Amino acid sequence: MADTTTAAQADQKPTRAFGAGQRPQRGAGGAPQRGGPRPQRGGQGETKSWTPVTKLGRLVSLGLIKNIHEIYLFSLPIKEYQIIDKFLSLKDEVMKIVPVQKQTRAGQRTRFKAFVVVGDHNGHVGLGVKCAKEVATAISGAIVAAKLSVIPVRRGYWGNKLGAPHTVPTKVTGKCGSVAVRLVPAPRGTGIVAARVPKKLLQFAGVDDVYTSSRGKTRTMGNFVMATFFAITKTFAYLTPDLWREVKLIKTPYQEHSAKLAEKSQ
Repeated sequence: MADTTTAAQADQKPTRAFGAGQRPQRGAGGAPQRGGPRPQRGGQGETKSWTPVTKLGRLVSLGLIKNIHEIYLFSLPIKEYQIIDKFLSLKDEVMKIVPVQKQTRAGQRTRFKAFVVVGDHNGHVGLGVKCAKEVATAISGAIVAAKLSVIPVRRGYWGNKLGAPHTVPTKVTGKCGSVAVRLVPAPRGTGIVAARVPKKLLQFAGVDDVYTSSRGKTRTMGNFVMATFFAITKTFAYLTPDLWREVKLIKTPYQEHSAKLAEKSQ
């Protein structure tokens, strides 16, 4: 009789709650599934929920400023990268990521320094540098810094003024550290005669033909790219005769839309 009871107990399998001990499906519980869309770098996904905090940002969000050149005309400082995203469609490229160290009492602290170039290949280019503990944080911060430093690039002609502007208007020079970069106008069809680093920056700026000359320690890529950026910045520094025309003075956007700004602040 005892043997029969023991065999019956052995045949019975222990019951357990539904789902206990089972592996959860991948992606359950709100976790992102593999292969799904990733957020873009540089805070692109936050553009829809942008709440402006500056006067210029409020004017842009209200649609009172139609073009980014209205901002450049009055040299208004841009403090929010969403303003650039609203007017320009920029592409970005990481030029270099270099580890940097600082000696502390606890030892060496290593961080990563990222150099990022942004541009639309049509007269706008920016350069950003950011240092952070993580590589991804450094890249995203450098993209934001590059967007905030976007500048207009003035283009001109070599020889006859036929067709669209294709080269730099004058000879310009930029210097950073020991590196000096000189840009010289070139005939149409020449292309960009430059090393890899300045060539990428000039392509993002929309310059088609140019000669370049560099001297100094160009192996220091950070100084090399910054010297090229400083040279491009100087394209609007020379007042050539075609800029001598009279420009009618108008009110700044802050003065023109002061009533709207007062309503928004209240």
